Amino acid sequence: MSHYNQAKFSISAPDIRHLGKDEGIEVAFAGRSNAGKSSALNKLTRQNALARTSKTPGRTQLINVFDLDENRRLIDLPGYGYAKVPMAIKEKWQQSLGEYLQKRESLKGIIVLMDIRHPFKDSDQDLIHWAVSAQIPVLALLTKADKLKSGNRKNQLLMAREAALAFCGDVTVNVFSSLSGVGLEELQLKLDEWFGYAPKTAKAEVK
Repeated sequence: MSHYNQAKFSISAPDIRHLGKDEGIEVAFAGRSNAGKSSALNKLTRQNALARTSKTPGRTQLINVFDLDENRRLIDLPGYGYAKVPMAIKEKWQQSLGEYLQKRESLKGIIVLMDIRHPFKDSDQDLIHWAVSAQIPVLALLTKADKLKSGNRKNQLLMAREAALAFCGDVTVNVFSSLSGVGLEELQLKLDEWFGYAPKTAKAEVK
């Protein structure tokens, strides 16, 4: 059984002051509001309703915490960039997102989810540049891979990996589909590495 099947919702917090003790290991899922974060979390944990999904982007308005055990947590951060919400609310999301990324000591890795058809938008690049400057490893996950045929998917992955070199940091790029399960094993291996479940793994092959 996967470690991630054990994930349980803990709390929703408006900011880091309500997250609890800053200890152990956290891995955060971040991305634009239509990138498929909730679907990816549900696929990873084999739980259909762990994270709320919606056809309306921007449903994640708080920092959601899912405990794997007493020392390891998955974090679902507020989506950015797309949601049709009042500016005041959007600014509050951005503030809580930035505060978490800059101040949370237990953050050990960031999964940046991007639609494979529209990777590395400005907001994605800003987030990755910050992570690199803070020496936090990044997995750029190209979601909705089932939307492309195999050849196009491989080309998008190769181009994205080439583009990621410009960040000059620990930035890995893989494809993912919450529908077909493409990339799920690679996602689990990277999380295992960050959480200390397994030794560091070799770079996944292009599929």
